[in-house]
Amino acid sequence: MQLEQSPFLSLISEQRIQQTLRLMGQPADARLTAEIAREICERTASAAVLDGSIASLGSEYVLGLRANDCRTGEVLAEEQAQAAKKEDVLNALSKMATRFRTRVGESLVTVEKHDTPLEDATTPSLEALRAYSAAMKTSFTNSSVAALPLFKRAIGIDPNFAMAYAMLGLDYSTVGESMLSIESTTKAYELRDRASDREKFFITSLYDRQVTGNLEKEHETLELWAQTYPRDRNAHGLLSGFAAPGTGRFEQGIEEARKALALDPDFSFGYQNIAFNAFYSDRLAEAENAVQQASELKVDIPEFMLLRYYIALLKGDTAGMDREVARAKGKPGADDWIAHSQALVLARSGGLQLAREMAQRAVELAQQEGQSERAAAYQAAVAAWEALFGNEPAAKRSAAKALELSKGRDVEYPAAFALALAGDSYRAQALADDLERRFPEDTSVRFNYMPTLRALSALNHGEPARAIDALQVAVPYESAVSGIDFNFFFGGLYPVYVRGEAYLAQRQGPEAAAEFQKILDHRGLLFADPVGAMARLQLGRAYAMSGNTNKAKSVYADFFSLWKDADPDIPILKQAKAEYAKLQ
Repeated sequence: MQLEQSPFLSLISEQRIQQTLRLMGQPADARLTAEIAREICERTASAAVLDGSIASLGSEYVLGLRANDCRTGEVLAEEQAQAAKKEDVLNALSKMATRFRTRVGESLVTVEKHDTPLEDATTPSLEALRAYSAAMKTSFTNSSVAALPLFKRAIGIDPNFAMAYAMLGLDYSTVGESMLSIESTTKAYELRDRASDREKFFITSLYDRQVTGNLEKEHETLELWAQTYPRDRNAHGLLSGFAAPGTGRFEQGIEEARKALALDPDFSFGYQNIAFNAFYSDRLAEAENAVQQASELKVDIPEFMLLRYYIALLKGDTAGMDREVARAKGKPGADDWIAHSQALVLARSGGLQLAREMAQRAVELAQQEGQSERAAAYQAAVAAWEALFGNEPAAKRSAAKALELSKGRDVEYPAAFALALAGDSYRAQALADDLERRFPEDTSVRFNYMPTLRALSALNHGEPARAIDALQVAVPYESAVSGIDFNFFFGGLYPVYVRGEAYLAQRQGPEAAAEFQKILDHRGLLFADPVGAMARLQLGRAYAMSGNTNKAKSVYADFFSLWKDADPDIPILKQAKAEYAKLQ
């Protein structure tokens, strides 16, 4: 951790070491003897092996650090230090690492600029550091859910451990607990002076993303981090994460992920980010290839199960979908995500009774893991599809249930959307006002959520022209991945859908058709969002309004094919059948 402050040095990650050990026929947790470490060094085209030692000498501790050329075995640099007591070990190590950096060729200028003492950059507690290290390993090789208690333990030991708060905030974000993420990330930001320069970049970028939600500012922070630390895979990795798709920069997301992989070919999140950015761009073969490359690293985090499930869905591969359902069974962080996705798939096909049951299972699984906001988002998805399909009382009940569980950003928005569609303008407006007050800088809120809710309010007041004007601000970001779509795979294309409805209200059929077709053309952004089924029906209505009866009949037929097993009592289905009959 101390050496990683250096922009000059590049350290091989734990993940890459484990992968190299597997290629050598060694267990991933094999002890790194001098011989094994030297072979790893050669296989990864590295320059040197660092060998550290610590020994007690009476009440004192002697620390040693040596760098050996991995091809010749020659000693390149060597340091030794003594600590009078256990509590002084980290301080001695910090000074030793600083001297070591100059010995291996780093300039005094960069050493002085990037040299926060280890106790200040991390924690003075060895026990807290141990818990943190275990959490980091678990987060990369197992799941964010499994790492949460370990990060909490590190904080419990040292309540001023800035990076432990930051990583806890990141993992809460990954599992969709935005309010808990905001709490932890804010604490990390307050403690950022107790971190190295490199870690300050991480904490600041996370604050931009999780607390203010300003993705353009996060993008700037990450680009500066990448310029300052060109060998740091994490700067590129985070640039390829939500910062890129959240602002519609899918191609940059893929490029930055490739830069991260060039620095560390075993960086599983690099493959994950290539896969998701390619999927959002409807490049299924590229997404599938990235997931396959990641599987060769023997890493199977929930995100990969989820993406394989949706790739199988878009390919019409039900056996592949079933495999991922079976693989996720009983796995924290995966089981509920897949159950939620199954609920969306069922709702999209009109199987609402089964969809409600599956959604309830997802809610209960999330609650069992203590993730109330995640559970609330699943319940809010139910409210959204009930409203889209004309089940107004059910929509209002589901929205109320969701809001009882959480007032998170990605709960309030779909609840407000459902309530507005269901005719409860008063409660929808109250939620919209709350979002605007709490998240004035948030990219998703400013350019996706608020324009959509304002437009729905205008439509409810019979003002479609005002609705279209309200949605103008959403245009640059409407093909970006909003927060709710990033975490819960629905709601991202709502501005486009509502604009289509506004054109229908103005009896502008061709303009409405263009908007609904735009939704159907973005399968990767759509996932299994039930709004896709409604876009298909609305497209048929737009063609009928334009006088194009043959196209209208064809699109209605596609809708009925998708809904061939739909529950017969859905209001929108009854309306669609009546409309289709008039076209005959």
